[in-house]
Amino acid sequence: VHRCTPDVYRWVRKAGVRFMPVINWVERGEFRPGNSLPRFHMVWGTGKELTERLIAALHHHANAGRLTLRFGQRVEHLLLQNGEVCGAQGVEEQSGIPFEARAEQVVVATGGINGNLDLVRRHWHADWNKPPTDLLNGSHRYADGTMHQAVADAGGNLTHLDKMWNYAAGVHHPRPRKPQHGLSLVPPRSALWLNWRGERIGPQPLVSGFDTRRLVTDICAQERPYSWQVLNRRIALKELAVSGAEFNPSIRDKKIFAFLRDILFGNRWLVDELTQHCQDFVTAATLPELVEKMNALQGDASVQLAAVADAVEGYDATIARGRGLMNDEQLRRIAELRQYRGDRVRLCKFQRIQDDKALPLIAIRAFITSRKSLGGIQTDLHSRVLNLAGQPIPGLYAVGEAAGFGGGGLHGLRALEGTFLGGCILSGRVAAKAIVDFV
Repeated sequence: VHRCTPDVYRWVRKAGVRFMPVINWVERGEFRPGNSLPRFHMVWGTGKELTERLIAALHHHANAGRLTLRFGQRVEHLLLQNGEVCGAQGVEEQSGIPFEARAEQVVVATGGINGNLDLVRRHWHADWNKPPTDLLNGSHRYADGTMHQAVADAGGNLTHLDKMWNYAAGVHHPRPRKPQHGLSLVPPRSALWLNWRGERIGPQPLVSGFDTRRLVTDICAQERPYSWQVLNRRIALKELAVSGAEFNPSIRDKKIFAFLRDILFGNRWLVDELTQHCQDFVTAATLPELVEKMNALQGDASVQLAAVADAVEGYDATIARGRGLMNDEQLRRIAELRQYRGDRVRLCKFQRIQDDKALPLIAIRAFITSRKSLGGIQTDLHSRVLNLAGQPIPGLYAVGEAAGFGGGGLHGLRALEGTFLGGCILSGRVAAKAIVDFV
């Protein structure tokens, strides 16, 4: 934490990376303190810009001539000689031809395990009941745990693999590029979060921005571990968002006027894209029609109209009483969220669900989605991989998500959303310094 500003923030700024002026405030805590201050820095240009800037800095490095980049090579094993790691071996992905690469120092920076749903299920945390049958993959396809196993085979210790940062509101990608390809929604705070029967999940309502892990825990505790969010188009235009560069083109392409238009008038492109092309969205003019479509999507009659109507009508009636009489925990949280300017511009002001001026109604079927590995390869404060006895393995380092963002679990059980970039950069720079110092 003490080195984050000089070693991470100023370092990426020096490379030309710029951040959006308003910092997002998530994981502020629910029944215990979370992030005491906003820490979610959004790169202007998203990860695409960040990557391009760092690649440019790499190519302009004083020793860039000594750099060799090899693509399409899948490393599967580490090479050992006299107890020291001395390289890696694997196969060419297109040809299947084996290869070896020798090195005095090897750094594992291959992501976590959450792109491998079999491993996610195997290491599912006990707090989350059993893994859902319908589990979406929101992680990178190469974050498959192959190098975790390679490190373990070389004597390295793996730790805290059950600690994951999964998301509660995943939907199927409209154009999937891998099995069970999921998108992680930023759940609208003004939507009602319902269980598989259409009952409002409680007694504490599900509202994002406070404790993402609790959202996952509560949904996994349901008889069927998926959920519904019920809202309307006005709420969706103001509040609906999706994580990642693909569905944030105005930020990714650095189009300031398009970004401001979406903030001020609603993100029509995103809402239309999802309501028209994502299989988990249904729309309707009335509540009975909406429930009928929800059941048609699910393929049964599990959603009860009476339950949905009770939740929606009770919520709307509370709003109709006026600000001074809004005795509803979700509305209290919305009022709290609106105190911060970064949330206020993306949050409706106590919007009813059944509102003729805000139609159509929208229901979103949401699934648990795998995302980040909070545990991983155990390392010391120099990013050196540790063996089962807690001793460094000569020649082997691990950084980023592969090392649980540092040490094998820097974040602990939850996440100091910042986002997760800080731990990747910090552990990588620590490893680079250690290699120079020790060698």
